[in-house]
Amino acid sequence: MRAVIQRVSEASVTVNGALYSRIGPGLLVLLGIAPEDEDRETFWMIRKILNLRIFEDSKGKMNLSVSDTGGELLLVSQFTLYADTSRGNRPGFSGSAPFRKAHDIYNGFVDAMRSNSSLRIETGSFGDEMQVSLVNDGPVTLIVDTPENQLADGNSQ
Repeated sequence: MRAVIQRVSEASVTVNGALYSRIGPGLLVLLGIAPEDEDRETFWMIRKILNLRIFEDSKGKMNLSVSDTGGELLLVSQFTLYADTSRGNRPGFSGSAPFRKAHDIYNGFVDAMRSNSSLRIETGSFGDEMQVSLVNDGPVTLIVDTPENQLADGNSQ
């Protein structure tokens, strides 16, 4: 599982010209799902997102998580995060999970995030053409991959 996590002052998703979802200060999470992803990757990534200390404390240090600040989350599926650009100029997407599996994992991710957090959580529209708008705060943008070696030995920090 791969996530591009952006600290935002606001973000929104539009589908077919209509506003679909919107958040205020918090995190925009673009989520890519690999073919081998399962529940263990979901729960590892949720813990990581909710606990990443990327918000500033009163001294201006990045010491607070989205959970600490009471921020909001916008979760958007993005299969292109697993694009292979190593050959030619047209990306290949075989590194992304097939549509049905990605759909199921994404929905499970959203449900689990809502179960594990009291924060306001909005989503994109899975499988639809979306326009995502954001105001990146900082800017702070991180790429987070689930670590296979930690998952394989049961060590999930």
